[in-house]
Amino acid sequence: MAIKFNVQEIGNPQDAAAPKKFYARPVSSGEITLEDLASDISHASSINEADVMAVLYSLVREIPRNISQGYIVRLGGLGSFRLGTGSMGSDTAEEVTAANIHRKRVLFQNGTRIKKAITDLTFRKSE
Repeated sequence: MAIKFNVQEIGNPQDAAAPKKFYARPVSSGEITLEDLASDISHASSINEADVMAVLYSLVREIPRNISQGYIVRLGGLGSFRLGTGSMGSDTAEEVTAANIHRKRVLFQNGTRIKKAITDLTFRKSE
């Protein structure tokens, strides 16, 4: 199934005088919730939906807990989650402290299954 995309005209934020250009942007097909995933997984396996939900809720709880302890969380072919930061530079290593860190975020690195799914995507212009 081809992913729909629309066209957006976007200016250059670093040069307001530059001519605007047109870019392709994917159009969402909707959302799949955790409950939807649990239902789909239970239908594709011998595990009931309540047990699948319990495991998924535990996963949702454990990923941030482990990231906050400094671990990289690897989920096989899905990918991995890790902590990323942004910090202010200092002239010397001795001047660097925790106060230099001004941004915290979670980084996701897609795994082999997601890489393959993205590689195989096709697109069609939304009408």
